[in-house]
Amino acid sequence: MAGHNVTIESTIKALADERKYPALKDIFVTMNGADIAAVFKDIPEEKIPLLFRLLPKKLAAETFVEMSSDLQELLIEGFSNAELHEVIDELYVDDLAGLIDEMPANVVKRILAHADPEMRRDINEILKYPENSAGSIMTTEYISLKPNMTIDEALRHIRDTAIDKETVYTCYVTENRKLIGVLSLKQLLLVKDDSATISDIMNPNVIAVYTTDEREKVAQLLSKYNFIAMPVLDTEDILVGIITFDDAMDVIEEETTEDIERMAAILPSKKEYLRSRVFDIYKQRIIWLLMLMISATFTGIIISKFESALAAQVVLAAFIPMLMDTGGNSGSQASVTVIRALSLGDIEFRDLPKVVWKEFRAAILSGLTLSAVCFLKIILVDRLLLGNTHVTLLVSVVVCGALAVTVLVSKVIGSALPLFADKLGFDPAVMSSPFITTIVDAISLMVYFGFASALLF
Repeated sequence: MAGHNVTIESTIKALADERKYPALKDIFVTMNGADIAAVFKDIPEEKIPLLFRLLPKKLAAETFVEMSSDLQELLIEGFSNAELHEVIDELYVDDLAGLIDEMPANVVKRILAHADPEMRRDINEILKYPENSAGSIMTTEYISLKPNMTIDEALRHIRDTAIDKETVYTCYVTENRKLIGVLSLKQLLLVKDDSATISDIMNPNVIAVYTTDEREKVAQLLSKYNFIAMPVLDTEDILVGIITFDDAMDVIEEETTEDIERMAAILPSKKEYLRSRVFDIYKQRIIWLLMLMISATFTGIIISKFESALAAQVVLAAFIPMLMDTGGNSGSQASVTVIRALSLGDIEFRDLPKVVWKEFRAAILSGLTLSAVCFLKIILVDRLLLGNTHVTLLVSVVVCGALAVTVLVSKVIGSALPLFADKLGFDPAVMSSPFITTIVDAISLMVYFGFASALLF
């Protein structure tokens, strides 16, 4: 499949270079909008407006939605008023609202000028909600039925209005704008008695979310219940929109990307990597690097405090990197596991005792295993094979004892901190590898020198 896509891309590039536009148009009409957008990413920017104009109106809108914000802005600036109106007219409200949210003010002004009044009203309705709320990603284009409609009336209503709706597979039953039931198009089609009413076949037990709910929660609910769409209510339980599964998938992708970036000590960015400027990448990384560098000075202070002990037993210094790395890795394993469980909704803050107890037991097993292997390695390799006489049995006990305690403490801290962060309203992903490692490095050194002071000095 990948080889097939590469062949199409190379063919399109070759035809574009040779200006064989009729052939290009024939190829485009056989492709999906997302695939065309992917091809446009590798096309020189000056050729994109011309190639975009070859697309049929509906396909052009589908492609436009899938393109990066930079390319969208490029096209909008080059569109005539008629072309801009055509594209806007084919977009769904939630897609257009998302587009406006990412565009500079001058581009937004031009887009709104070519949107019809009803669409402008719907866009403004969506844009008033916080960025991470369900209201910000909903669409107001859904099928609404009345409970006293007959099956025949409902089907005629769907035929008349479906052209402007984002999905028709799930229909919502409202009375005085309040959501009272839900049913699928399949249910409607399978009813043999056309005189039956919607209230006879609808499901009154509707699962819905509110406009102020976190959009990540909505995505999780869609995944949990395998819904095509989720109804969105306002504070008065009035149906104001729906969130479709494709928007939920976008949310999951964005949230996962943000978590990965935060876990790597990088400020989140919505720009694609190859379209990010060097200075943008620098700004994403430098703040966390500075914070971690400053916090890492604690390890230097601890080492300086025990400088005399190291001078007396120089061999202890050789095991510091191994202890710090193992502690950091142990803490990171626990934190990443807990962060992922939090994001999936598997655990909550009230599960803290269960999580810590589970990690405590896992840490004991891991610590004992690592200590046993480390002890054998020190005796067989460092002392016997390499002939290092400074590695005594007591030094081995100090190193292995400190290793076991470090693993135990690291896993407990790594599992607890993300839960506390989530409870305090912070993103748990912040308490990930770099942050945990910095804390654990300091603790592992204190444990190590504590053991050394007790047994060697």
